[in-house]
Amino acid sequence: MREFNYRIIKETRWDSEILGLVAAIYKEAGKQELYLKQRPEELEKLVEIAKVQSTEASNAIEGIVTTDTRIRQLVEEKTTPKNRSEQEIAGYRDVLSIIHDSFDVIPITQNYILQLHKILYAYTGNPIAGHTKNVQNYIRASYPDGHTEILFTPPAPYETPAALDRICEEYNLVIGNMELEPLIAIPVFIHDFLCIHPFNDGNGRMSRLLTTLLLYRSGFYVSKYISLESKIAKNKDLYYDALGASQTGWHEGKDDPLPFIKYLLGTILAAYRDFEDRFALVETKRSALDTVRLAAQNRIGSFTKQDIRGLCPSLSLSSVEGALRKLVESGELRREGSGKNTHYFRSV
Repeated sequence: MREFNYRIIKETRWDSEILGLVAAIYKEAGKQELYLKQRPEELEKLVEIAKVQSTEASNAIEGIVTTDTRIRQLVEEKTTPKNRSEQEIAGYRDVLSIIHDSFDVIPITQNYILQLHKILYAYTGNPIAGHTKNVQNYIRASYPDGHTEILFTPPAPYETPAALDRICEEYNLVIGNMELEPLIAIPVFIHDFLCIHPFNDGNGRMSRLLTTLLLYRSGFYVSKYISLESKIAKNKDLYYDALGASQTGWHEGKDDPLPFIKYLLGTILAAYRDFEDRFALVETKRSALDTVRLAAQNRIGSFTKQDIRGLCPSLSLSSVEGALRKLVESGELRREGSGKNTHYFRSV
């Protein structure tokens, strides 16, 4: 069984890319704090949008989906789930809400992680909810010709509780003693968590929830306003590539977490910069048409109505739809597809 040693990581000489990402995130976090003081009411509307997007995207990565309407009903109205997929979505919604509301009183221990996992499956009646795995699991890749390949074998079930305890203890030690930069320690913890793969099911979703929890506890609140899960979902091949590159040699303690650290820090920084773009849309009072026009001008390639709605939290859905219709009629935007497949493009 490998040893988890954050002190080795602490003594690593980080390259300029890592140091640049860390510095840029701190700069963006400081700017976000100023923005929140200037326009707190408008920006608070981003919170509910981010909850919907995070819940939808994190579950969709695992193939758990429902309609846009039901996602919003489940998250915003907390309606009763109708099937297994909706039960799992509702569980994610509840854990995310707990983290949003109570992150400062959720310590990083195995016991609390198990409690969050139990809540994740609260609606399914899953007997292994809140327990570490009882069968060996594998990280596999599926290929177009139908065959699958084992990429990584996590620790055995009997090794898992001790491994989970150890990464929590190591993390708390280096954070509590300020021995390691939190923005380095957080990706390392998540990487180890995913390598341990402590549960029969729900490991990916738990890793994303824990990422939010760890960031909040270290004072980085970007995922309250911008969905990290959506960013991961849009580039999930990069996520899996970075994780795969970092897993090699993990059991022997010879793994290199650098690819995963860079990936996660890049995702966090991109979310902070999205937040800044959205603030630019609410800092000046504009008509709905001008607000949507400015949001569209900031997009490259295709975008959807929901993309624009996420950028314009102060506008209702009907206002966004009306503005998009006018921009299409004026020739400023081009519309393609219909229904859920409707996309828009800038004409110039």
